[in-house]
Amino acid sequence: MAEYFRFYGFCVLSCLLLSSGAAGEEDAFAPEAGVSDGRRAMVPAMFIFGDSLIDNGNNNNLPSFAKANYFPYGIDFNGGPTGRFSNGYTMVDTIAELLGLPLIPAYSEARSGDQMRYGINYASAAAGILDITGRNFVGRIPFNQQIRNFENTLDQITDNLGAPDVAQALARCIFFVGMGSNDYLNNYLMPNYPTKNQYNAQQYADLLVHQYSQQLTRLYNLGARKFVIAGLGLMGCIPSILAQSSNGMCSQEVNQLVLPFNTNTKAMINQLSANLPGSKFSYIDVKNMFQDLLANARLYGFGVVNRGCCGIGRNSGQITCLPFQMPCLDRNRYIFWDAFHPTAAVNILFGRNAFNGNQNMVYPINIEQLAKL
Repeated sequence: MAEYFRFYGFCVLSCLLLSSGAAGEEDAFAPEAGVSDGRRAMVPAMFIFGDSLIDNGNNNNLPSFAKANYFPYGIDFNGGPTGRFSNGYTMVDTIAELLGLPLIPAYSEARSGDQMRYGINYASAAAGILDITGRNFVGRIPFNQQIRNFENTLDQITDNLGAPDVAQALARCIFFVGMGSNDYLNNYLMPNYPTKNQYNAQQYADLLVHQYSQQLTRLYNLGARKFVIAGLGLMGCIPSILAQSSNGMCSQEVNQLVLPFNTNTKAMINQLSANLPGSKFSYIDVKNMFQDLLANARLYGFGVVNRGCCGIGRNSGQITCLPFQMPCLDRNRYIFWDAFHPTAAVNILFGRNAFNGNQNMVYPINIEQLAKL
């Protein structure tokens, strides 16, 4: 653990060099550390919190049923499976590269200072805003614990470098948070949870976003200033939900269920921006992105919109992708990779939209604009 903190301290020290313009800045951010064209990173680092949509290996060594460190997951990823719930890239992989950063390593698997100096991914499959979310999968790292993991490492850095310098460094880093999907799929909609009997849709959204606001405020108090918050997509259209439908159509009931969460999250962002001095937010409207994608699928090059590329049963969504199962061959034509997750092609498209899209996709500013502030 001591070795881990030394490496992580090196990461934030690099942030300090960039933000302060200290000597050695060019060496700390050499061209080879960025994307292939060698341009400079737009931000010092990116710290990532979320669930399986952006987990890249934190669940690999947990006693959990929510794992993706086996083929055919990662079949199109350089080096094969990593724990990403995709055939290749996730959305945050694309965003990292567009920011000029290397791919951000998982908290549990980074082994060297070079790997960790540009940020850490704390996301965990089956994780939720609520600690009880995802217990069907046994092991997972809820958002509260993800924040504690960040806080524990930050304590060590502050002891070594001093609070003012660390605060200055973190203020320029991007904090990406994508939570909430599991609080519906693996909580509210699960028959072994009492939640649906305790709250209606609006009450549940109020509960989630009240806690969400407190959690984001905790990150702010730890030094975060530039936040990217991902909303929920059309969850009624994923293969897992389609497989439960008698007519094979999107569940409007599920789509309507999650609408209050997105509405509340946008309102929360406006409130936090007003109440937390120096904070800046970018909200990724994943629902609008999915609506646009489904309406214009063929224009984007997608021909299969209602079933997974890898899975079993109706819509390839009743059982998710099994070890060494043969996936579809034309993966770039599929919107969904498995019962729950988009293909890499969609993740790349959405990542680009989040980075430089208009206000219909990203509100009130996109990630490129946020990074330049």
